[in-house]
Amino acid sequence: MRRRDELAGWLMVAPQLAGIVAFVIVPLGLVVWYSLHEWNVLAGSFTFIGADNYAALADDQQLGPVLRATGLFSAGLVVLNLSLALFLAVLLNQKLRGTVVFRTLFFSPVVVTLVAWTIVWGFLLQDNGGVNAFLDVLGIDGPNWLRSGGTAMASVIVVQLFKNVGLNMVLFLAALQGVPAELYEAARIDGASAWARFRRVTVPLISPTILLTMILTIVGSLQVFAQIAVLTQGGPGTSTTVLVYYLYQQAFQFHHFGYGATLSLLLFLIVLVLTVVQWRMRRRWVFHEN
Repeated sequence: MRRRDELAGWLMVAPQLAGIVAFVIVPLGLVVWYSLHEWNVLAGSFTFIGADNYAALADDQQLGPVLRATGLFSAGLVVLNLSLALFLAVLLNQKLRGTVVFRTLFFSPVVVTLVAWTIVWGFLLQDNGGVNAFLDVLGIDGPNWLRSGGTAMASVIVVQLFKNVGLNMVLFLAALQGVPAELYEAARIDGASAWARFRRVTVPLISPTILLTMILTIVGSLQVFAQIAVLTQGGPGTSTTVLVYYLYQQAFQFHHFGYGATLSLLLFLIVLVLTVVQWRMRRRWVFHEN
């Protein structure tokens, strides 16, 4: 009976284990293997070069600006996304008329196809697009949003912000609805202001959800590709060339597949380190974890 129970347990977890092996462990192992080779698809050559790709990574003059652009995009998106999502969730958690309509309105971009969403915004942000036409009505001469370094990065951040803020809003809204009303009433009786109730009651009780959304948003911001490819192609210059788009350029435009594999390992390491750091720091501020 014990062996039968063990067999039943292994059979239940077998699909998940097979998926992890097939789609995580094997691809990661292949990427490590490819990073040790110079793979020229056009010439049909696959040459072992050892750590030469890693040496090239250390000497790459473009990697610094790429990492700065990646950090700027990630920091801007994470701060704006979490702040706006929490604000909208608190606002829509009130017992007001029309909140269901606004919840649907803010969440609807999440289910829109990413490429379609980005293409529409590309037309709106052109020099003669809808955004500048609206500003022209107000007497403001709008810039060429996608062709200037500062505005190009800001535009990409805003496009991604409006695309996914609804998802975090729904997660925060679900967490807010799980906070006991008795705690708010007790704090109100004790004379706590609305800000004090939010800071001392709301934030600690929804901190597990804040941790979840923070991890998901950071990982998602480091993997952005379609928005860059459709809107700016990494330009102007390299001002919006984030790490994933640079990886794509090296591997699929310049056919440096070995170096592209090395860049993907760098991306994996960055995501892993940031996730582990956040997970370890949860004991300091996440409710029930300290």
